Amino acid sequence: MKAIVCNEYGSLDDLVLQDTDEPVPADHELLIRVLAAGVNFPDGLLVKGQYQAKPQIPFIPGMELCGEVVSSGSGVSGFKTGDRLISSSVSYGAFAERVALPAASAIKIPKSIKPAEASNLLVAHGTAHHALKQRGNLQAGENLVVLGAAGGTGLAAVQIGKAMGANVIAAASSEEKLALARANGADATINYSTEAIKDAIRQHTDGKGADLIYDPVGGELFDSSVRAMARNGRYLVIGFASGTIPKFPVNLALVKEFSLVGVFWGTFTRKEPAVFAENMQELLDWHQQGRVSVAIDRVFDLKDTPDALKYVMSRQVKGKVAISVS
Repeated sequence: MKAIVCNEYGSLDDLVLQDTDEPVPADHELLIRVLAAGVNFPDGLLVKGQYQAKPQIPFIPGMELCGEVVSSGSGVSGFKTGDRLISSSVSYGAFAERVALPAASAIKIPKSIKPAEASNLLVAHGTAHHALKQRGNLQAGENLVVLGAAGGTGLAAVQIGKAMGANVIAAASSEEKLALARANGADATINYSTEAIKDAIRQHTDGKGADLIYDPVGGELFDSSVRAMARNGRYLVIGFASGTIPKFPVNLALVKEFSLVGVFWGTFTRKEPAVFAENMQELLDWHQQGRVSVAIDRVFDLKDTPDALKYVMSRQVKGKVAISVS
């Protein structure tokens, strides 16, 4: 089979499309024909050797996919050949024509969902959902500020925040990105290239400040926006797409009485699988109702995976990027 292989940590340009052995499903595993794979910021960090996990090289990157069942190992029930599913349990391995994965991690989906969209439904929307629901305890009517609101996980937070009844304030770096956020339900927008975000948050919340801030960016945006928290607010740390991990002035939390809350979706899915399953069912229901969707910016061929990763890591993406595999 064909797969994108990382033979050495380092440059994305060193990834190669090559022939590899087709995986054989072990007990309780499914062999999947990959239709499309989602592209996420951590995929690029993994190849560069800058992520928390470091798989043994050579390895095939790609952490989420949409595919169809080809065969199964012993002990698998509830699936048949041709079933359409999504999964993000592979951690890496999705940028390939075939992948073997635990049947327990596979989620059946209707074939009416296009593969490019389905392949991106788990990580970004799953992260935003878990962050807002379990970690942030978002309540209807609260003021939610979403930083990096036109990126994959930011746009998901805008949609899910609206589905949960929040007043959503989307913040991004250009008017084009903010237009996309408004099209996906944002009630108000902040262009942090031209506006002081601290003042803008207070303006859009009638001086109260943000009840919840969803931050996948970090860096200078954290330094400014953390000063616009409401009392009893929750600041959600999602990631550091800016490349800079900020230092937190803990005296602010003391004086303003707000909480800094970490969000790591991968740990959540492993430690609380039953809650994760409930979340995914709710997400799929919202998708079927048209309340959430995946905005696909670009679709790349498998051979062009390095370009797809560079595009995602450039932070110019509006929505999500997919790899078309089969």
